[in-house]
Amino acid sequence: MISQHSYFQQCLPAIQQLYTHTNFTKEQLLQKDFLIRQENELSMYYSPHNDYINPDAHIVIAGITPGWFQMKTAFKQCTSSLSHHHSLEEVLYETKKAASFSGTMRANLIAMLDRCGIQKAAGINSAAELFASQRHLLHTTSVLKYPVFYKGKNYTGHQPPIERSALLSHYAFEVFLHELNEIKNPCLIVPLGKAVEQVLRKLACEPSLSRHTHLFGFPHPSGANGHRKRIFEEHLNEFTEIVEKWAAKRKS
Repeated sequence: MISQHSYFQQCLPAIQQLYTHTNFTKEQLLQKDFLIRQENELSMYYSPHNDYINPDAHIVIAGITPGWFQMKTAFKQCTSSLSHHHSLEEVLYETKKAASFSGTMRANLIAMLDRCGIQKAAGINSAAELFASQRHLLHTTSVLKYPVFYKGKNYTGHQPPIERSALLSHYAFEVFLHELNEIKNPCLIVPLGKAVEQVLRKLACEPSLSRHTHLFGFPHPSGANGHRKRIFEEHLNEFTEIVEKWAAKRKS
């Protein structure tokens, strides 16, 4: 399903100017045709990998915002799919599949999810299948739908705080909420990092979100997160219990 909050059609002519063999440099992608909004030292750019929503998902994994690496991967896949004349829905699905939490982050994430027992709860062999043959069970997304950069670097969710920015607040508390409301099933929501957790805790008072189970406390799987392994080990029993409760709720 294609998101209603999509800039895809508007950006399509500029995307079509890119070629599959291009290097996809910052100069090519962080330019005015893809700029959504600027606010002080924040810039939000269009990227095509969060425009596909899976309303039938049972597991939702949410990051803070797509980073530069994910943005580059998304444009690469998008231009490739367009060159093969795939349908709009297929283009956006393939782009999401290729770019969501791509790189070493995905490998770390899969290992962490498996240790929490998510594969057992979902009736699959490994969380790796969520990114491949069992993709229909998964919806990946970001609190801030499109890539945000602060002073030209990936926005981490902390500087400035989301609530202090009208742009970020709109995407976190309105666009993101609308997206979660598109999903039909009571889901296990995995927030990646503290900034995502803070947004979801604020949204938890929304009646429409009370049916979901949240894996709060889950550390960000980025290799740059030096505290990831320690925090994960300290809370592993807690995570396993939450996953087991969600699994029991699914069966009831």
